[in-house]
Amino acid sequence: MAYYTEDELKNLGFKSIGKNVKISDKASIYNFDKIEIGDNSRIDDFCVISGKIILGEYVHITPMCLFAGGKKGIQVEDFSTFAYGVKIFTKSDDYTGGFMTNSCIPKRLKKVSEAKVLISRHSIVGSNTVIFPGVVLNEGASIGAMTLVVNDIEAWSINVGIPSKKIKNRSKGLLDLEKEL
Repeated sequence: MAYYTEDELKNLGFKSIGKNVKISDKASIYNFDKIEIGDNSRIDDFCVISGKIILGEYVHITPMCLFAGGKKGIQVEDFSTFAYGVKIFTKSDDYTGGFMTNSCIPKRLKKVSEAKVLISRHSIVGSNTVIFPGVVLNEGASIGAMTLVVNDIEAWSINVGIPSKKIKNRSKGLLDLEKEL
């Protein structure tokens, strides 16, 4: 994987960018001036990152993820990880048929809902998961692969399915390991 150099990253126009940040030169990033990235974070190949985005420290976004932050934004706190193909949306058209849909339609003919997404510390999101507008993953939330997250997720819980459902509690043992970092 080829990453931008430190100088290249500084010249891209991010709102803020930390130390030891790695971003693939094959990632598609829009709205640099609305994106904040903390120390030791990484964005891999073929990701699409747009809108208002705040990434904490030690955040890893693996290949082929989509973060559509829009105006409301996506905030990802420290030590969170996103497996291949995760998609996070802060905006959604009304699919009921009472309104038109898609970005080419004038706003007056559409009904769009928008809400911030918060991914709290130590969250992990499995491959090909979709997270809807307004969702909060509380600290330590674990989301299994191919899960549809439409509601807030309880802290230190493991969740899977369509829609997501808690299956058990997650260990907090990693908090001891964090102290060693």
